Amino acid sequence: MTTQTNMPDLKGAIGAQVEATLEEVQALYRQIHQHPELPFQEHETSARLAEALEALGYEVTRGVGGTGVVALLENGDGPTVMLRGDMDALPIKEDTGLEFASTRTAETESGTVPLMHACGHDLHSSCVVGAAAVMAGLREHWSGTLMLICQPAEEIFGGARAMLDDGLYTRFARPDVILGQHNMPALAGTVGHRPGSAMAACTNLAVTIHGAGGHGSMPAQTVDPVVIAAHVVTRLQTIVSREVPPEETVVVTVGKLHAGTQANIIPHSAELEINIRSFDNALHRQVVEGIERIIRAECEAGRSPTPPEFRVLNETLALHNDPATVERVRRAHAKHFGEANLYAMPRLNGSEDFPFFGSAEAGGFGGEDIPYVYWFIGATPESRWVETPGTSVAEKMRHLEMPHSPYYFPGNAVTLRTGIEAMAAGALAYLR
Repeated sequence: MTTQTNMPDLKGAIGAQVEATLEEVQALYRQIHQHPELPFQEHETSARLAEALEALGYEVTRGVGGTGVVALLENGDGPTVMLRGDMDALPIKEDTGLEFASTRTAETESGTVPLMHACGHDLHSSCVVGAAAVMAGLREHWSGTLMLICQPAEEIFGGARAMLDDGLYTRFARPDVILGQHNMPALAGTVGHRPGSAMAACTNLAVTIHGAGGHGSMPAQTVDPVVIAAHVVTRLQTIVSREVPPEETVVVTVGKLHAGTQANIIPHSAELEINIRSFDNALHRQVVEGIERIIRAECEAGRSPTPPEFRVLNETLALHNDPATVERVRRAHAKHFGEANLYAMPRLNGSEDFPFFGSAEAGGFGGEDIPYVYWFIGATPESRWVETPGTSVAEKMRHLEMPHSPYYFPGNAVTLRTGIEAMAAGALAYLR
């Protein structure tokens, strides 16, 4: 394979390829944005992406892990580089005011919900297609295999494992390195990197506390699950303050507590949903075990007639970027975008299922872990960035809409172009 030192600078070539494909990718992005779909329901979205990749000459397989898409471009000997973009949307009513804003709804167990691409997954998958076009156009400049993933159901931490369980690495290829990205409200045109601990592990835990219901005027003849639940909520906060070392970051949030139907009825049960986040996978498991221990003890203390029930709604592990991989990709991005357009990304308490692709144990694919890097592309137009208070990226972002806001729109032309170029430059760091 030709070494990088013997290869010409491809910055101009990448730019020219992006210019040639940007209009089509923008049109694709607008289609996907206007027609969002919930996790594992991305049928139209995956079809649009598959058709676009097939038109570029990739070998495309649909329906991997439900609605996932895998596209391969083999181009001689060399490593296999995997680029991943997600594509599911959220049950949020869009309020961006865009002419192509979503007006879609979907039927769920909770009823009819509005739909919006409020996390920018439409941008991520469109960037994958854009990078596919760039790499196809630069085929004479690289050697190896490019593996593209359009992943479903990131928002419920389900899509990565679903694709892996469907034989992603046995049916297609096992990558040598995995690259992914996410938008953030940093300055559009900039790229942020963070080696090591970058995003949190997360568990969403549903709990049922059982009581013995009855009339509100006769509490002595009941077991009140509301009282037990109230003690649980307050006691859980002692895990962070009394069981977690002070240098560690852990968040325990009771986001849902539902019980009863009216004031004079003591209900038979109470339902809780608890969100746990941390940056250390071993500590994370200890915290979850501590939550279950406290709930069992409170139920026993409150005379609950039946042990509590626990159900993991979804979970993912902490995202730890491989430092050597980050450094290699960052060098490629610095060469392409210039050092002034890179920033040090602060650690995020948000979570991703992207790490499953690299963890042999958690991903269930065996063998050695696969190195990966997950970087961040800015999405705030320069005019707004300049007028936003703060002197650092982190300070300014605190004043701006974040992903999952009904007002959040990351898909401007500068961000789309940056995402395409960042993926292509990252891939070429390994394939040249």
